[in-house]
Amino acid sequence: MNQHEVHIYTDGAAKGNPGNGGYGVVMELVGTPHKKEYYEGFRLTTNNRMELLAVIVGLEKLKKPNMKVLVISDSKYVVDSVLKKWVFGWEKKKFVGRKNPDLWKRFLVIYRKHQVDFKWIKGHNNHPQNERCDELAVMASMQKQLSIDAYYENVGSKEA
Repeated sequence: MNQHEVHIYTDGAAKGNPGNGGYGVVMELVGTPHKKEYYEGFRLTTNNRMELLAVIVGLEKLKKPNMKVLVISDSKYVVDSVLKKWVFGWEKKKFVGRKNPDLWKRFLVIYRKHQVDFKWIKGHNNHPQNERCDELAVMASMQKQLSIDAYYENVGSKEA
């Protein structure tokens, strides 16, 4: 099958950067009306962490192995890190001096279980799924009950 089976749209947000943050994910089974949305908010995190976590969560929600997936993101940080293969160089150097090593390691585990392509799109450009992801991420960041980004609060904030 040459076509992508699933499209995963992602976005992250942080108020303050670092500050309250959240991610939003819209997943669509190509050629069907099936669509799912996911989101979660955190009390202290960064925009880049939320952008990357959105991609991870989307990929982790896939039920079958080796699916053909297109991830659509407005994050140059995430898209360029993969498409320009920077993350594989960081991995070889054990992520020394890199931010978000916990999430990049988690990303690589799930990324390797599927056939994943990436596409960058301009954010806040009236793309319906991207706008919905942004709404979900912002809404998640403003919830009363926010999750704890334990790595960031214990280690990552000291890397900044």
